[in-house]
Amino acid sequence: MPDRPEIVCICGSTRFVDQMHAANRDLTLAGAIVVAPGVFLRTENHEITEAQKAALDALHLRKIDLADRVLVVNPGGYVGESTSREIAYARATGKPVTFTDPV
Repeated sequence: MPDRPEIVCICGSTRFVDQMHAANRDLTLAGAIVVAPGVFLRTENHEITEAQKAALDALHLRKIDLADRVLVVNPGGYVGESTSREIAYARATGKPVTFTDPV
């Protein structure tokens, strides 16, 4: 038995906010520590600057660094440009990557 719960980083398009919340809930109930996006631009009514977007993208890579594995929330197999970069980063750093839907 590990000395701490598994840490899982959720990645995916923020258009899938409901599915990300469901994955977070399921993982949390299963005993995992979950790190996930904290800002959902497509569902929140405010704009951010390009600098803020870049900072959020960099912050999410740090979340991947903290994780034991990455879960990509990809309904219908959809993986966008930002998520593709996160997957490549996770794999380059040796993190296992799993998907909610077949790619």
